[in-house]
Amino acid sequence: MERRAGDHLHRIVVTLPRIVIERCHYLAECTEEPGVITRPFASDAMGCAHVLVGDWMREAGMTVRRDNIGNLHGRFEGTGEATLLLGSHLDSVRNAGKYDGPLGVIVAIAAVQRLHDSGKRLPFAVEVLAFADEEGLRFGSTYLGSRAVAGTFDSPDLDRVDTGGTTMREAMRGFGGDPARIDDDRWQGGPLLGYLEVHIEQGPVLEARELPVGVVSAISGQNRYTLDFEGEAGHAGTVPMGSRRDALVAAAVFIQAVESYAQSHDGLVATVGRLSVRPGAVNVVPGGVTLSLDVRHAEDAERLLASRHLTDIASQIAKHRNIAVAIRQDSDSPTVPCAPGLVSTLSQAVGDLGHPVLQLASGAGHDAVAMSALTDVGMLFVRCKGGVSHNPAESVTTDDVAVAIDVLARCLELLAER
Repeated sequence: MERRAGDHLHRIVVTLPRIVIERCHYLAECTEEPGVITRPFASDAMGCAHVLVGDWMREAGMTVRRDNIGNLHGRFEGTGEATLLLGSHLDSVRNAGKYDGPLGVIVAIAAVQRLHDSGKRLPFAVEVLAFADEEGLRFGSTYLGSRAVAGTFDSPDLDRVDTGGTTMREAMRGFGGDPARIDDDRWQGGPLLGYLEVHIEQGPVLEARELPVGVVSAISGQNRYTLDFEGEAGHAGTVPMGSRRDALVAAAVFIQAVESYAQSHDGLVATVGRLSVRPGAVNVVPGGVTLSLDVRHAEDAERLLASRHLTDIASQIAKHRNIAVAIRQDSDSPTVPCAPGLVSTLSQAVGDLGHPVLQLASGAGHDAVAMSALTDVGMLFVRCKGGVSHNPAESVTTDDVAVAIDVLARCLELLAER
């Protein structure tokens, strides 16, 4: 008896991290594009992922259901009325890595697996959420799954159309959901203790500090803009340099100014990630350029100040070069602070397990942003090699995954002791 119990405990502690890594590799086979990971919302690839994840949830003693938007829910009952939500997303960007999103879902399942294998029930239920869409790859609208659960889903999104001409409404129906009942997806399961999300860091801080995990203090706010520089197209061989109204040169000066300004302000990141040149001919002076601007900072005041300054710079550059610029704000997302109670509990869990505690802000958006409209949120980052993300080179170690499972399990214990 004792040896069997010991062997059982050894299996739980030692092999679960490897199982998590293996499952991430299995999910990588659920893709629309052979050889790369591309798993959009309401796709056959997502259906493949649901079959696997649903089986793993059931193995961990959970009841499983899928809602209308396409989120997969796994519920492990407790002895009380309240529920703690755990999770992350199963969708991906195009040509993605294995861990952005799925790692958080599978680590959450592993933590519940420990409870199930030990025959333990907590004074609250644990519900694992595998969100249908966080990245916005198919329809260009992020947090579809978590916004549906939080009750902030924007119904006009149902009319969005993918590149194949399919509306989101049609895609939902094809995936087994009912767009007319999307309001039913809002959380209706009683009182909540909060939402916890495990995620790869997507940055280099933990690796630089030689730490396996970090506790997220806040998710940085972000502003996004589209800028149109409009000059005058002309023949590349006949328009004198001094007479040109070159929109691309103006855009290039602006891009350099964005980099310079962000480098000189701690905590600020600013990115021009998309550029379109018109008419785009080798022998024509560019008459028009459209570009994107993404500005992020963990402090809203700093983000807004930087956004105003950078858009003012764009206007000044255009005026100086005798061209026009039109600036459109596409989004304004405030910083989401993680709940102090959950930050404290996660920090205690990390410390209890003998690891240094580092709190850091996230520069990337996560489902926790949408879930903060519903309940308190907390996040645990896991070190990733080189800080690489949204890339096939994403990599985590089994040892770090083991720490993440241990921290989440200890966090559940601490919450149960309240």
